[in-house]
Amino acid sequence: MIKPTLKLLLVILTSTLLFTGCSHDRNNPGYAYMPDMYYSEPYDAYTENPVFADSITNQSPPEGSIALGQTPYPYKAKSFEDQQRAGVELLNPIETDEANLAIGKEQFRIYCSNCHGVLGKGDGYLFTSKKFPVKPTSLVDDYVQKKPDGELYHIISTGSISGLMSAHGTQIKADHRWMIINYMRTLAK
Repeated sequence: MIKPTLKLLLVILTSTLLFTGCSHDRNNPGYAYMPDMYYSEPYDAYTENPVFADSITNQSPPEGSIALGQTPYPYKAKSFEDQQRAGVELLNPIETDEANLAIGKEQFRIYCSNCHGVLGKGDGYLFTSKKFPVKPTSLVDDYVQKKPDGELYHIISTGSISGLMSAHGTQIKADHRWMIINYMRTLAK
């Protein structure tokens, strides 16, 4: 049988030991009982990593994964049938007002004018400087202006079937793609 004074001494020692690991000082967190778990060794994004078989730290997301808050795009790239289907099924949800046209104009300037030109006539800097060998499509001609908004949205999102225009779906927010289309409609007027 343990004497009451010995019990008291054991309780005090155990309590002292337990509370030495708990500290309210943010600069000194106390003792770490499993330091390898508390202080993991990070690897920089572009350095070698022994954890992965390919030794690359910056891994690509798994195939088919979808970013949080995003909706998978249901139409295939480089598919004429899906481009036509997008033209029928996708409706422009953005109102054509001054504020949205201003945003569309700015997004057009950033993403489209280098190839298609400031006025959308296919005479952008990359073509006129001979850095792009083929004249981009004029966005003010009937060929583009008569396409439904959903089809233009599909082309901006996944690129053209010919492959001359690359996909911009990962660069331009969905709402901004619709605003660009609204602005493109004003270029022909």
